Amino acid sequence: MTFSHLRVANLFLPTISGSFNVRQFVSKIKKLPKLSFQDARILECIRTHRLEDARYLLDEMLDRDSNRPVVVWTSLLSRYSKLGHVDEARVLLEVLPEKNVVSCNALLSGYMRSGRLSEGWRFFEEMPERDVVSWTCMVCGFADAGRIDEAWRLFEEMPERNVVTWNSMIVGLIRNGELDDARRCFDNMVERSSVSWNVMISGYVENGRMEEARSLFDRMELPNVVTWTTMVSGYCKVGNVKEAYRLFHRMPERNIVSWTAMIGGFAWNGRYNEALLVFLRMRGEFSVRPNEETLLSLAYACAGLGFPKLGKQLHAQIIINCWECEDTDGRLCRGLIHMYSSFGIMSSAHHIFTLNPDRCTVQSYNSMISGYIRVGDLEQADSLFNVSPIRDTVSWTSLIDGYFGVGEVAMACYYFHNMPDVDEVAWTVMISGHVRNELFSEAADLFAEMRADGFSPLNTTYSTLIGAAGALVDLNFGKQIHSLMAKTEPELGLLVENSLVSMYSKCGEIGDARRVFSSMVERDVISWNSMIMGFSNHGRSAEAFEAFEAMLESKTVPSASTFLALLSACNHAGLVSKGKEYFAKMSELYAIKPSVEHYISMINLLGRAGEIEEAEQLVLNLPFKPNHTIWGALLGACGFSSRSSAVAVRAAKEVLALDPTNAPAHVALCNVYAASGQHLEEQKLRKEMGAKGVNKVPGCSWFAHSGEFCSFLSGDLLSPEAAEMLNLVSSSLVATEDDEDQ
Repeated sequence: MTFSHLRVANLFLPTISGSFNVRQFVSKIKKLPKLSFQDARILECIRTHRLEDARYLLDEMLDRDSNRPVVVWTSLLSRYSKLGHVDEARVLLEVLPEKNVVSCNALLSGYMRSGRLSEGWRFFEEMPERDVVSWTCMVCGFADAGRIDEAWRLFEEMPERNVVTWNSMIVGLIRNGELDDARRCFDNMVERSSVSWNVMISGYVENGRMEEARSLFDRMELPNVVTWTTMVSGYCKVGNVKEAYRLFHRMPERNIVSWTAMIGGFAWNGRYNEALLVFLRMRGEFSVRPNEETLLSLAYACAGLGFPKLGKQLHAQIIINCWECEDTDGRLCRGLIHMYSSFGIMSSAHHIFTLNPDRCTVQSYNSMISGYIRVGDLEQADSLFNVSPIRDTVSWTSLIDGYFGVGEVAMACYYFHNMPDVDEVAWTVMISGHVRNELFSEAADLFAEMRADGFSPLNTTYSTLIGAAGALVDLNFGKQIHSLMAKTEPELGLLVENSLVSMYSKCGEIGDARRVFSSMVERDVISWNSMIMGFSNHGRSAEAFEAFEAMLESKTVPSASTFLALLSACNHAGLVSKGKEYFAKMSELYAIKPSVEHYISMINLLGRAGEIEEAEQLVLNLPFKPNHTIWGALLGACGFSSRSSAVAVRAAKEVLALDPTNAPAHVALCNVYAASGQHLEEQKLRKEMGAKGVNKVPGCSWFAHSGEFCSFLSGDLLSPEAAEMLNLVSSSLVATEDDEDQ
């Protein structure tokens, strides 16, 4: 309140009946920041039932406004209604010297906006005069309250309708889930505006019916920026980012909402690079200022890419440009907490978290808990979990998964059993956690318990168990899960089908793996890699190469794992030239940087072909310093050739320099010395092994028997089960040899 305002208030004191306390009035007017001084004085008179004073002030308003009295007063009434002062607006309407249907509509709109439908309906029936706005207002009121049948009845009773009425009815039907009725209403319109088209297209988009939305979009003569943006956003929501970007490029004009829809579309669909590139273009070429939603999408894009420096630069730009002011609801703050937690930069995440306690939601707590788990600070994660004012299933499952990650199965089980609302995700985390900790029998028991408690397994549940069956080479268990899914699940889904292909391949059933693969409606790069690796592991190199060619024909881009499978196939078949060809292609055609595993595969391939010197040159010319794994691979490759003792000695010495207690390297070097007649060197090395306490890890075999896993080491006395299994294997081998002889 300024001094000039107080002077005006004092000037009016003699004209207002009764006492008037200026300080009390100033205190009250401060609570009405959206009203002018004069509007607030009138409102106060109405509230205190000083209606004569209110009429006097209404007359005074006319001296300051050249419009007709009814226009001035109706404008005031409308302002009261919009700000929720509906009761005062009703009294004002009664004391107005002059009013019309517009004045009544302003009050009716206030009733609808405040959710006071019954009072609004009574007022509507009492109105001396109604126009199309009055009827439309009531239609909207009933529709917003979910009383769509009454809205439709009123719509049909209307003496006249305009395009706004039709649009309102369509919006009401869409909001109440009556999309097909909305379309029929749209089709019956005599005249349509751009709003009509946008409302109908938006209805289809919100319900994921993009084909119908596109059909209307293509029929629209002059789609505006809202129409284009709606379509872009819709395609992004259903995952068709390619089509969204194609439309985005065709847009004749774009605003910040359009740019943000495209940036967010890329970010939420995991295409983080593209999201950042579109943002750079928006800022560089078009100088468009981002809004809160743009910055939020960028924070998630940086988190998804795992680029901490980029995330810090984004945060710095937000501070420098005062974009924090755009964060009206705290979503950007929560996005930054998520970003820093994803990076594991918990000091920054904690700083934002503690500076904005009122803006932090359960999502913020979950991000912080996950971040602490990511950096291995389970104590902080547990502490924050226990002080969190609200926890959801994500909070519980994150902590449970964290304890499984560090091998604390007992603590994970403790939190699971204390969880107030267990769901399918929590059960899946429990099963997955036991599998990761090699507690396979317990995982199977949990799966049975989950189903007994009435929970339906998720695709990830099945995938985890199928993966465990593959890892254990437990074909029987894998088939049981597959049979169960065939009975209970109408569609398996890509994740499960990929797991089945991998499981059957690992369990030796390449035919079953191929049948699952052939029946797949959709395949991704993991599907193809699983099949190629399956063929490779079974020595069926030609089929692996054929599968690769089919993969390329399907327009699936190969990955690093694809070429690892192909190099493995070349290893099994001894195809050195083809292996070299694939090794060159991965970097030259597909820009895939070879990993340590690719180099090891090439070393083995050259070793099997007896090209030890070339394998050594490959190691010496690596773009990085070879570690003990690389030298160990070269040492192992020397075992394929009798003329490689010099290379073997050099490789073994490199391994032992990097890993002095490496038992396989000691044993291999002893064997090289023995084979080359260097017995003194061999004896010396064996003495060193004894002094260092180096012992060769004995070979281990294991098998499933009556639902239990039996294992035995080289040199162990055989258990009855192991002896029975060996006799069975021996009998099978003899039978196979007899068949081949015949």
